[in-house]
Amino acid sequence: MSVIVTDRGFAPDTHNGDWFDLASDIDPSALGDQLDGAQAIRIAFPAFSDGRGFTLAARLRRMGFAGRLRAQGHVIADQYAMARRSGFDEVEISDELAQRQPEDQWLARANWQGHDYRARLRRTA
Repeated sequence: MSVIVTDRGFAPDTHNGDWFDLASDIDPSALGDQLDGAQAIRIAFPAFSDGRGFTLAARLRRMGFAGRLRAQGHVIADQYAMARRSGFDEVEISDELAQRQPEDQWLARANWQGHDYRARLRRTA
């Protein structure tokens, strides 16, 4: 089983369609038209120390992907703000990780927009 993390904490999985699964090391420009019509993309995180999925998410958003984008795997609560800023809508973690990092730890990072240093810089400029 797995747990879905959103800005409101742990939530049930509400996606009923198909996922277009991507490894974190793929070059999205090499996919050509394979993403056409994709409604939901899930990017695998093989290790919490592997940040390539964040870059991939940001690239997909810049390429115009507007569907559901989910990080799946070894993402930790401390990385939640980065996941949201890079374009992910939600994070899917294992039940075991959810036990080690309960919902309150994820909710402590849910205000990902308010704690962004770039927003503070824009306000002072």
